[in-house]
Amino acid sequence: MKILVCVKEVIDPEVPVNSIDIDSNNWKFSPKQGVSTVLNGFDENAVEAAIRIKEQIPETEISVLSIGKDFSMDVIKKPLSMGCQNLFLVKDDMLDQADPFITSKVLHSAIKKIGNFDIILCGRHASDWDNAQVPIGIAELLEVESVTLAKGINVEKNEITVDRVIPGGSEVVKSTTPVLITVSNEYGEPRYPNLRGIMAAGKIQPTIFTLSDLDLRPEDLKNNNEIVDIFIPEKNSNCEFIEGEDEYDIGRNLAITLRDKNLI
Repeated sequence: MKILVCVKEVIDPEVPVNSIDIDSNNWKFSPKQGVSTVLNGFDENAVEAAIRIKEQIPETEISVLSIGKDFSMDVIKKPLSMGCQNLFLVKDDMLDQADPFITSKVLHSAIKKIGNFDIILCGRHASDWDNAQVPIGIAELLEVESVTLAKGINVEKNEITVDRVIPGGSEVVKSTTPVLITVSNEYGEPRYPNLRGIMAAGKIQPTIFTLSDLDLRPEDLKNNNEIVDIFIPEKNSNCEFIEGEDEYDIGRNLAITLRDKNLI
């Protein structure tokens, strides 16, 4: 069994908004100096899913793939410290502004370069743009089945059973390999790397591709999406305190105020 997990390095979603610089001329945002990047949380769920399959089928080999302008090795090697074996990176300055269509195309080319996989796992979406388009694009280009929003995966020989998250409940879907599956946070908390895993990850050197290695030319990589604006929303927090002689009077005055403003 060969599994590939696609991951992305993102700005830590827990940092405050004022820790991010907005470049409205080039339609992009970037962390200020000293702000950390992390592995996309949903991608960590996908890594956890891959490792659980390996625990079920010990001969499974897990590879990790990511693309970008640059990488923090401490971040991008986290899947290796969790238990994955191989790391492939596509590194090029042009990928700094790649939209979901270009990202799908580059990942597809990298996958064809690396080799065939039985299962490709992705996070349900990335925490920076929240597009959730790339995994479906990869599946379309590879012409393989895709199953989204997995909260449970069971593998028996070449048959995959996926427990999917749907509004108000769940559904069970069966597929054969090869298949692409997106993993949701309902899958469960990803494991924390132990010291042995961190030491082992430090010894693994990633295989790095450029776009030319994948036979991709600059003219092949033109964004289909057009960003018309990007900004930090302004917060208007005008607060009015309603007073009264007692709680009953305060409640009555609140109701009158809301009525006068046509809010009730």
